[in-house]
Amino acid sequence: MRLNQITVGCTDYAASVAFYRALGLTQIVDAPPRYARFETPTGETFSIHKVDAITGDSTVVYFEIETLDQKVAALKAAGIRFERGPQDESWGWREARLRDPAGNPLCLFLAGDNRRFPPWRIDHQTAAKENIE
Repeated sequence: MRLNQITVGCTDYAASVAFYRALGLTQIVDAPPRYARFETPTGETFSIHKVDAITGDSTVVYFEIETLDQKVAALKAAGIRFERGPQDESWGWREARLRDPAGNPLCLFLAGDNRRFPPWRIDHQTAAKENIE
């Protein structure tokens, strides 16, 4: 299984399209005022769809960026506001936090191998053996 699509709500279609383009995503579907789809440089897709209101903060969208500090500096210079600039986290990631125009929380991060292979990753062979016993 591999993640290839995330869709979040938006309350202002034009502002959201401009925001995600500014982040560096390529828009591949334009169906104003209700839906747009974007593509990352590695082929995953991300969409927005029009809603009346955004509720809750339970969904956070994560975009990994190899040049995190430089990208955040460029986005700030372009007028995008961040809740928190890049900082190192105890779990081995470097993260910056912001919200899109609709209020959806985003995390721009750099994790390298720590995203898929953190030091505390479960050894699936050991886990399978423990489940048998």
